Amino acid sequence: MDLTALFVDFDAYFASAEQHMQPHLRGKPVGIAPVLAETSCCIAASYEAKAHGIKTGTSIGDARKLCPGIQIVQARPAKYVELHHRLVAAVESCIHVEDVLSIDEMWCWLPYNLREPETVQDIGQKIKRAIHDQVGPWINGSVGAAPNRWLAKMASKMRKPDGLFIIESTQLPEILYELELRDIHGVGRAMELRLHANGIHDVRALCHATRKQLHTAWGGIEGDRLWLQLRGKEVPTTATERRSIGHSHVLPPDKRRADAAVSVLHKLTQKAAQRLRSHGMLAQRLSLSLRYLRGGNWHLEASLEATDDSLTLAHAASHLWKQRPHQQEPLLKISIVLGQLVDQGNYTPSLFKESDSAAYQAGKNRQTLNESMDKLVKKFGKQSIYLGGAHDAIEAAPMRISFGHIPDLEIEGD
Repeated sequence: MDLTALFVDFDAYFASAEQHMQPHLRGKPVGIAPVLAETSCCIAASYEAKAHGIKTGTSIGDARKLCPGIQIVQARPAKYVELHHRLVAAVESCIHVEDVLSIDEMWCWLPYNLREPETVQDIGQKIKRAIHDQVGPWINGSVGAAPNRWLAKMASKMRKPDGLFIIESTQLPEILYELELRDIHGVGRAMELRLHANGIHDVRALCHATRKQLHTAWGGIEGDRLWLQLRGKEVPTTATERRSIGHSHVLPPDKRRADAAVSVLHKLTQKAAQRLRSHGMLAQRLSLSLRYLRGGNWHLEASLEATDDSLTLAHAASHLWKQRPHQQEPLLKISIVLGQLVDQGNYTPSLFKESDSAAYQAGKNRQTLNESMDKLVKKFGKQSIYLGGAHDAIEAAPMRISFGHIPDLEIEGD
């Protein structure tokens, strides 16, 4: 089996990005936090910080105990997205980027005339030089190549940081034995326990398990897919359907009172509505989740007539907000999710929906308002226009970057 896929994984990306942009952080332990509050946690850590046992999810307080000299930096997602596009361009100057998988991962299909191991090694080195020369020396990408994309991803993680590793078919499966079960892409804590229950306790046993055993352990076709991928077979990616759009925000101290937090709720709702429209979708459910500062969570949902209208969603969010318990308790986190999504082109409005001329014209006016606001935001930035309920949260709830979704700078950037 030829080498067909090359994978690029940027090391400790958010922390490395800050070290790239802020020279005084270079060579120092750095933790990235969504907000500068001791109750927050690290969403990324530099390799200097990881050497002290700090990882994603470590609380800021614990990080300071583990590494008294750590530099805690507030995340700047818009800057990371801007840097991301420069990195994609650098890789593209060496080989075509087939797909961008997340803010710090991308893969490239290897053409038939570029599959010799020596040639792939040269391409990997060329990518590293391009990143160094076109972006900077403080952003490192680990490169992996293999007979399929899944193995290329594994290869990119096996010699971090700043690695370049090629898995050839003749090395399988022995080359994978050095890994732990949790190192295998797709094996989390729960899956590891299920594998143990099926008599699989290490990667050697995983590689030698039968297809039926993995099918049973995974409880379905994902076990079959892994069995094939471990053997270097290329497995087509399964089509995914967007099921929800959501935003959440850990509140800074000055936004934890209910009268201040409500503006963050409205900003999150408006951001979700803008994304909903950008995907051409309508939502039929809105969910609100709250986490209280002193502990405890609350969640409530509302069913909607399918909509993408910001005002309608704002009213629904306000309705749920008024039903929350402990209304004077300070809050730590707000989450809003738009669910039961349908494509605008596939939606048939209710036959019983009010259809008089005044209601029809009001709906058309709302649609025009939403389209006009989206155009202004795209042209002038997210703070150029917004519904009044979000006014006190303009600097709060900034852009967030989730796995698999890279925000559009024109829509979500500053």
